[in-house]
Amino acid sequence: MADHHPETRPAHRPFSRRDLLRRGAAVTGATMLAGANLAAANDQSKAAVNGRIKQSLVSWCYKPYWEPEEMAKIAVQLGCVSIELIDPKDWPMLKKHGLVCAIAGSHGFQKGMNNPENWDYCLELLRERIDQCAEAGFKRVITFTGMRENISDDDGIKNCVDGYKKIIGHAEKQGVTLCLEMLNTRDDTHPMKGHPGYQGDHTEYCIEIIKKVGSPNFKLLFDIYHVQIMDGDVIRRIHQFKDYLGHIHTAGNPGRGELDDQQEINYPAVMQALLDVGYDGYVGQEFIPTRDPLEGLQEAVKWCDV
Repeated sequence: MADHHPETRPAHRPFSRRDLLRRGAAVTGATMLAGANLAAANDQSKAAVNGRIKQSLVSWCYKPYWEPEEMAKIAVQLGCVSIELIDPKDWPMLKKHGLVCAIAGSHGFQKGMNNPENWDYCLELLRERIDQCAEAGFKRVITFTGMRENISDDDGIKNCVDGYKKIIGHAEKQGVTLCLEMLNTRDDTHPMKGHPGYQGDHTEYCIEIIKKVGSPNFKLLFDIYHVQIMDGDVIRRIHQFKDYLGHIHTAGNPGRGELDDQQEINYPAVMQALLDVGYDGYVGQEFIPTRDPLEGLQEAVKWCDV
């Protein structure tokens, strides 16, 4: 299965004094940490009490810490309603816990629709995932432009539009929306903090592709972390492109860490902007933990529960 992100253990950023104090009381072994986190989650009330923002856990971020079913139990306890980018074989387990997969993985960001040589590969995976989502009752599949590979920006747009037009009719028929993700190309410190060489590295570039495809089943995956790095003006862009928002991702900037007071994005204000424009989709927590992952998730879910 080609998924959204490789399964790599997160790199660590320098700790603040507060982080070090927290870590002093944390369980250090990975297995012990997972068990302690799950027990703690079972003893605490939901972090999401308002529920106006439908929150989701992005599986690749937390897979180093929890098995899929442990993650599902934690999601439920926190008040989240989805685990996304998780293998379809785990979808029945999600349903058992009353969860959905808010967005499914597909062909990954390395090989995308900007290069016609990748079309057969990408279209096969997209079609398979669209059909799996339709059968399961899930509604979104992720997709990417791919890397530049000496392809001009104009040709990249044309190729993407031509390629997506080969599959979008099938997505419409199945009631599934493809979500094109914009990624940052500035951060080269870690393979999942930035994606140097990715072609769709600006919001407006991806929006132009989406507009040219011209389907209600083709929208933008607005990753707040990536947008902040490349374009900024996040709240204004949410208002500007409200009709094209298909899915949302979070992370703290800089560093793609927790949504805490050590990073620059005002997440409650951004979540309120989403509500203000009538966004009713999902918000996926996609930060790379730098400390206790459950603690970070509890904080993030509360920050976004406006």
